[in-house]
Amino acid sequence: MAGRVKVYLSIGSNVDRERYVSAALDALGEWFGELEISPVYESEAVGFDGSPFLNLVVGVTTDASVGELSRRFKRLEAENGRRRNVPKFSARTLDLDILTYGDAIGQIDGVELPRGEILKNAFVLRPLADIAPEVLHPVCGQSYGELWQEYSADQRLWPVNFRWQGRQISLSAG
Repeated sequence: MAGRVKVYLSIGSNVDRERYVSAALDALGEWFGELEISPVYESEAVGFDGSPFLNLVVGVTTDASVGELSRRFKRLEAENGRRRNVPKFSARTLDLDILTYGDAIGQIDGVELPRGEILKNAFVLRPLADIAPEVLHPVCGQSYGELWQEYSADQRLWPVNFRWQGRQISLSAG
């Protein structure tokens, strides 16, 4: 794909969470400039018994390829202490995933697009619906706002206070 593309990506952490989420946002801000940032949510660990995660979705516009983004994000995860030699469902300092790359569908540079977690996990769909409620899922054709309204899986998450670079990007519901 040539030209500038809108990309949505998820950020998650359940180890020293504020530090690693902020480090990810700092790096993304340096790379892409203006970031569209969802509220930050706390959610229970899914698939293993662990500390709660902080999750959010960020929208960027880029001319980088899927492969280039994937390599860059894996390097950022590693620089922030992410270990790859652990079980899939385990604690992590930083987890960055490409959710969508424009309207791309299929396996591109080893990345499945759109990411299946969008339709499965509240901690991905809710923040995506927050910043892109009118955007259509490239496969099912429904907007993320509609998909969130219809979401019925039993996954709890709640907004939390979060400050980044001196500004409030998220407030708790309380």
